[in-house]
Amino acid sequence: MFVFTDENLKKIEALQKRYPSPKALTLPLLWMVQYQEKVISLEAIEVIAKLIDTPPMEIYRVATFYTMFNLERVGKYHVQLCKTLSCALCGKAEILEHLEAKLGIVPGESSEDGRYTLTQVECLGSCGTAPVMQINDVYYENLTDDKIDAILEELR
Repeated sequence: MFVFTDENLKKIEALQKRYPSPKALTLPLLWMVQYQEKVISLEAIEVIAKLIDTPPMEIYRVATFYTMFNLERVGKYHVQLCKTLSCALCGKAEILEHLEAKLGIVPGESSEDGRYTLTQVECLGSCGTAPVMQINDVYYENLTDDKIDAILEELR
């Protein structure tokens, strides 16, 4: 069963004082769960729903709407490649092919060793530096095959 850590419970208490409505805590609580557990489980959604007096389905809808929330386990390195227009026009397809070849997986898969998960996501908000990917919480912009090789080498 999911339980917030004592540290997160203190953070929640502080946040409750800052937000005018308990529902406004939905995104911060989802982030807390993800950083605490690395995945957002249905049990955690139930806990959040009770905490802010909201139907669990409302929390689930928010969690599934945003691509940054993971309802399934991802690898140690979650490689998220932007698939929207700016990145597509700047070579996203070639970058994706290179990532697939280097990682040995296609979008939606994780490597057998659990190191990598590859996902295509909606706009990462860095259109002027396309193509762009995010690995965990770090952005990588103006991607080329050589840049990807160097980035992946650093992760080893």
